[in-house]
Amino acid sequence: SHTIRPPLAAPIAGGRLPILRSQLKSRPMSPLIAIAITTGILSAVWGWIAVAFGLISWVGFLGCTSYFASSGGYKALLQTIFCNTSGMLWALLLIHGDSLWGAGVAGYVMTGVVATLMCVQAKQQWLGYIPGTFAGCCATFGAAGEWRLILPSLIIGALFGYLMKASGLWLSHKTQKADAAPAVVDPA
Repeated sequence: SHTIRPPLAAPIAGGRLPILRSQLKSRPMSPLIAIAITTGILSAVWGWIAVAFGLISWVGFLGCTSYFASSGGYKALLQTIFCNTSGMLWALLLIHGDSLWGAGVAGYVMTGVVATLMCVQAKQQWLGYIPGTFAGCCATFGAAGEWRLILPSLIIGALFGYLMKASGLWLSHKTQKADAAPAVVDPA
């Protein structure tokens, strides 16, 4: 019998596609595309982990996004985690402090005071990433103050953000021509 094969599936080297390692190296991948690929793969992994362990996937994506919006690197990862966590704590203060100062105007005033303090804390180097603080606070309000789920979701999400970006930059670097070896520049 006659088998019809698509052009790329010609029988080369035991039926494998005729893409050779040297051909892949001749086509460098931009950091943006590489990060997009690793982000897609690791986003699917995070979604599975969140469901498997009963975590909150969208909160994890806030942690991931907080990292992506940071300056990048290991120090920024730690700062993202500290700021997300402090934002969660500020939100818990507002949620539970409502019983102390009541609803209405006092609650609005306390929201303003806490928002101010969330910005002022940025004077401390490790708490200097204000968007991360507000993301942690918003996640806590959005998840009804369930800190036992919010905290691990934010932390693991930030770790996944770090892995997404680092693995994407690694992948881009690996596809660069060995003889040219240009520095891989972060697209952010």
